[in-house]
Amino acid sequence: MDVPPPPPPPPHVVIFPLAAQGHVNSMLKLAELLALSGIHITFINSEHIHHRLLRHADIQARFVAYPYFRFKTISDGFPMDHPRPVDHFMTTYDYIKSITRPLFEELVAVPDRPVTCIIADGILTFTVDVARDLRVPIIAFRTISASSFWAYFCIPRMIESGDLPIKGDEDMDRVVTSVPGMEDILRCRDLPSFCRVADLSDSTLQYVTTQTLQTTRALALILNSFDQLEGPAISQIRTHIPNLYTIGPLHSHHKSRLSWSSLPPSSASNSLWEVDRSCISWLDKQPPNSVIYVSFGSITAFSRHDFTEFWYGLVNSRRRFLWVVRPDSLAEGGGGGISEELTEAAAERGCIVGWAPQEEVLHHGAVAAFLTHSGWNSTLESVVAGKPMVCWPYFADQQVNSRLVSRAWKAGLDMKDVCDREVVERMVNEVMGERKEELAAAAGDLARRARGAATEGGSSWDNLDRLIEDIRSMKPSS
Repeated sequence: MDVPPPPPPPPHVVIFPLAAQGHVNSMLKLAELLALSGIHITFINSEHIHHRLLRHADIQARFVAYPYFRFKTISDGFPMDHPRPVDHFMTTYDYIKSITRPLFEELVAVPDRPVTCIIADGILTFTVDVARDLRVPIIAFRTISASSFWAYFCIPRMIESGDLPIKGDEDMDRVVTSVPGMEDILRCRDLPSFCRVADLSDSTLQYVTTQTLQTTRALALILNSFDQLEGPAISQIRTHIPNLYTIGPLHSHHKSRLSWSSLPPSSASNSLWEVDRSCISWLDKQPPNSVIYVSFGSITAFSRHDFTEFWYGLVNSRRRFLWVVRPDSLAEGGGGGISEELTEAAAERGCIVGWAPQEEVLHHGAVAAFLTHSGWNSTLESVVAGKPMVCWPYFADQQVNSRLVSRAWKAGLDMKDVCDREVVERMVNEVMGERKEELAAAAGDLARRARGAATEGGSSWDNLDRLIEDIRSMKPSS
């Protein structure tokens, strides 16, 4: 009697994010979604990031439920106790190429555990060369919005058309017409921050442009977005990268899939900062829809001037506020921490913490709106929670995201390029008062679309199923 052949081993996927909280957060959620489907995962973190995740996100305990999920660490070029600059992944690119690449190749080429597929951060395209050398399929994951990715992709087109460079005396409200699908959306001031250079040979502009165009060398592209949110940009991207998986919002999708499993619910904050939960107790004591939540993400660094203008704007608005002020929120030379005067104002109608459980805060009934830096994870979390936004973008893709919020979705206000206490006060009062119902209605519509995409039968749910099946059909490297 013939013995049937043994079933093939489960696929083994190596996932490698850029060493920054926003990138690690969304790629770790994807990793858990794939692990839920029985795929074996090796997740590669920088030593610094992994240490902070162990300390603040309890990832060891969370992932014990997945016996075939393992973490590996790799150096990012800095000592463990070194403060990472915002652009350290660019300033150390030569190091990454000379040191991190061979370490990454060594981690992938493990003979006792053949790799079926690599999912790598799309800003680190040296991984494409490694994958090709090892004959392993590779999928790029860009953790920014589809619209931002498309703007990056169109930088050569903007240069050819004369939209770039932006001249020093130019009207920043000039409309940019050379990004197909976004002709009536983008102005000069809405382009990614590194486009604001007079010299087109600027190293950051060249780096981001090159890395983005290299994405076409990967087998496919994953985006943390959904078709009903960024349809025009997604349609344009598909003309260049047909094999596209839009599977967001990942944090909402993560919750949906976990609810179908036998595993307990998980917040999966993936925070690199110690969360202060006292803010939830404070919110519990506030009236419904009375608080504006203020957070500028994990890397925004204020000058003393900008910090002071926000302080006065919030206090003068006379609205209740919950404000996240990280220990390193002030840029080097910006002065000390929170002043006594701000502390007294906060005692009356505000709460200030070093870090907050953001998803939980945004879903709290006391929170009416979000004053944000417009990072993509924060933007999606606000979209899912149905909260209008006041946007003060800091750098990179955040300029594009803030324009989506105000112009394309009409779910908030855009404060970019301004840091003035009167503007802060006025916009806070608009989103919390005069325009509250109008903006809340638009935000509520976005939330319904987001929930639909990330539940069974939705576009993102179906796209993740397709991704899983495509990975299962791949043959592992030998």
